Amino acid sequence: MNPYMQPQIILLKEGTDSSQGKGQLISNINACVAVVDAVRTSLGPRGMDKLVYDERGTTISNDGATIMKLLDIVHPAAKTLVDIAKSQDMEVGDGTTTVVILAGELLREVKAFVEEGVHPMNIIRAFRQASSLAVQHVKDLSISIEGKSPEEKAELLQRCAETSLNSKLVGGEKVFFGKMVVDAVMSLDNHLLDTRLIGMKKVQGGTMRDSFLVNGVAFKKTFSYAGFEQQPKSFDDPKILMLNIELELKSERDNAEVRLTDPTQYQAIVDAEWNIIYEKLQKCVDSGADIVLSRLAIGDLGTQFFADRGIFCAGRVEEGDMQRVLKATGAQLQTTVNNLVPGVLGTCGRFEERQVGNERFNIFTGCPEAKTATMVLRGGAEQFIEEAERSLHDAIMIVRRAIKNAAIVPGGGAIDMELSRFLRDHARSIPGKSQLFINAFAKALEVIPRQLCDNSGFDATDVLNKLRQKHASASGEGRNFGVDVNSGGIMDTYSAFIWEPSLVKINAITAAAEAVCLILSVDETVRNPASQPPDTAASADADADVAADADAEWAGADQTPTNRETRAKYTDESVIVMKKQSN
Repeated sequence: MNPYMQPQIILLKEGTDSSQGKGQLISNINACVAVVDAVRTSLGPRGMDKLVYDERGTTISNDGATIMKLLDIVHPAAKTLVDIAKSQDMEVGDGTTTVVILAGELLREVKAFVEEGVHPMNIIRAFRQASSLAVQHVKDLSISIEGKSPEEKAELLQRCAETSLNSKLVGGEKVFFGKMVVDAVMSLDNHLLDTRLIGMKKVQGGTMRDSFLVNGVAFKKTFSYAGFEQQPKSFDDPKILMLNIELELKSERDNAEVRLTDPTQYQAIVDAEWNIIYEKLQKCVDSGADIVLSRLAIGDLGTQFFADRGIFCAGRVEEGDMQRVLKATGAQLQTTVNNLVPGVLGTCGRFEERQVGNERFNIFTGCPEAKTATMVLRGGAEQFIEEAERSLHDAIMIVRRAIKNAAIVPGGGAIDMELSRFLRDHARSIPGKSQLFINAFAKALEVIPRQLCDNSGFDATDVLNKLRQKHASASGEGRNFGVDVNSGGIMDTYSAFIWEPSLVKINAITAAAEAVCLILSVDETVRNPASQPPDTAASADADADVAADADAEWAGADQTPTNRETRAKYTDESVIVMKKQSN
């Protein structure tokens, strides 16, 4: 045997597809760049919307996280971009399109280095250094809004909300919705700022301007029984009882039975069942409550019982609405009607049932413990209202982050151009190949203002040259200049109140850089073959054996009409038919 001919060692299962090396890395980069091109045109106030149609319905949106989620991407490397978009949405709420575009541009810049044979670890090391420098420079450039009066702080927060809404479908009414968002967030507990306590209700019909904010709780009228219309629909300073029990006659379980020795006992059993429900209802009335809300059903008997006594009731109230009512009114949720002391009841200034479009809403206002708010959104098409809800969610998250981290930076691509200039200057002081990689990182940051120009229909080259000239000034007076999407020129975006929380940019840079480093660190992709489940294969072999035995037995059997066995035994392996008796 030739000593140079070594036997082949097989480590992976037959049929396993393995791709590695430079070609595999470039393939991953190309896949990610292709995904980025799908969302690139949705950036900024002049960005276009995407219409995604699937079995769940039609969605129109320009929100990066929503689009990435609906695209249903299957490429394993490109899924990383979906993850960073979701991360940006959960952590900050805005900048989802920015983080995807930035990650794609960083990959586009490093593709040439990979093709030339540069080791990915050198690029990763330089990118992590550039990311750290960029984040620190954002912190240095950020402007704090701490120490302002409540009126000034509310105005600054509204500017941040308007900047977020500027690129959304409701951008035409950004002032109207910006104030609504700030009022809603400011009504929350300043320490927790739990956005789940801000309810959003959608009512089709009317215009955007018909939307309104309830400083309290509002929810749609729940399913009701006969007698509901006889109940009072408004109260001043009502007492509110919150329950998590059923107030209706329960149907017996299947196969339940009651054995009687005396037929006269039957009526006593029926009366006892009715007395139990009447006793529960009477205890609710005796508690002094004017409004009874329950997470579970309140039947037709309870509805009529409360109506006769001038009490409003609603059953099957959604969990989120129940939690907001509890927070707003100070009530305590009860799982029993025993010992209903006055301390468990909540209250509010006014309760009323109001008609909004084709829907009826139960509205609680003037709540003493009001740590919650409800937005009622109006609009024409259903898709429009859903996109408005997503847009306001982004704005709410931005305002929440601005309150917790009271630092802002100028938007409109100004901070990106300033970071690009800073990294270019820093790269000149570094020897070796890292200078090229940090320069590539700096160039990639310019994609945000460039894409803003492209989406607005302006000459990106001309605008970027003006911005580079402004940001290169030694005095630093041009560091706040960004893209003016209205005129196609440049402007001081800070003076124009185009602001965004510094956390948005910090999170976007960090997430994009980490995603790029993750993709660059993958040099081999192994795809295991789709194998048949073992139990399925075993059952298939067993069925084949049964069929073979049946055929053999049929061939050798006496096939006379008197003794012929049923053919079904041999033709259907899953059914065993007993043999007929011989005559």
